[in-house]
Amino acid sequence: MNLCKKLLFGLALALQIVAAQAASGGIAWDKAPVKTNDQSSLQHGAKIFVNYCLNCHSASFMRYNRLRDIGLTEQQIKDNLMFTTEKVGDTMKAAIDPQQAKAWFGANPPDLTLIARSRAGAGGSGADYIYTLLRTYYRDPTKPTGWNNLAFPNIGMPHPLWQLQGERKPIFETREEHGHEVHAFTGRWEQVTPGTLTPQEYDATVGDLVNFLQWMGEPAQNKRVAIGVWVLLFLLFFTFLAWRLNAAYWKDVK
Repeated sequence: MNLCKKLLFGLALALQIVAAQAASGGIAWDKAPVKTNDQSSLQHGAKIFVNYCLNCHSASFMRYNRLRDIGLTEQQIKDNLMFTTEKVGDTMKAAIDPQQAKAWFGANPPDLTLIARSRAGAGGSGADYIYTLLRTYYRDPTKPTGWNNLAFPNIGMPHPLWQLQGERKPIFETREEHGHEVHAFTGRWEQVTPGTLTPQEYDATVGDLVNFLQWMGEPAQNKRVAIGVWVLLFLLFFTFLAWRLNAAYWKDVK
């Protein structure tokens, strides 16, 4: 009985922790349109990553020549995606100096090779988090960088894609929660200045970038899944065969 009480108490405590984390984590995460078998999306995502992310963030566990797995030739990689090195076998290193990055942003920008796998939480997958993060930036003159974020309040990174999205302002409303007035996000935005992309085009671009980050965290995922399907079919077939052989061998045994 005491063991049951301890288990129930532990379960209740865990649920409270999860609820607290969800409440403190800001807005709900949107579902990212991840399709790691879509090569055109991955190629576009790789282009956005190299042009907008690789200036500050490294992907030190990913080599440029691995991009051949998403349908790019070695010459295409050299001509379009390599700006910080001359060797296609090198890893994706950021051009920024780590000491300068720490002085500018307060911390060295993290490596992004596994970011889509490491940022999963109660709100969804890591891809969902990044997809929401890159779509909820807004101008905030009280912050050192001039930017803030609904998914990551007081974020130290300025909006890397602001030229594409433009400047937006979230619309809040005053609500009463637990006897206190709070400013809650309504889910609506006001476009302050336009970007080079429409909102639909921007969301699709962020989706492609997140798709690439998801693929980069495990480039062999699609091959692993395909092999796993064949292994399961193999096991099912030979399980059926063994079952029928067993029935044949024992049918005359009383």
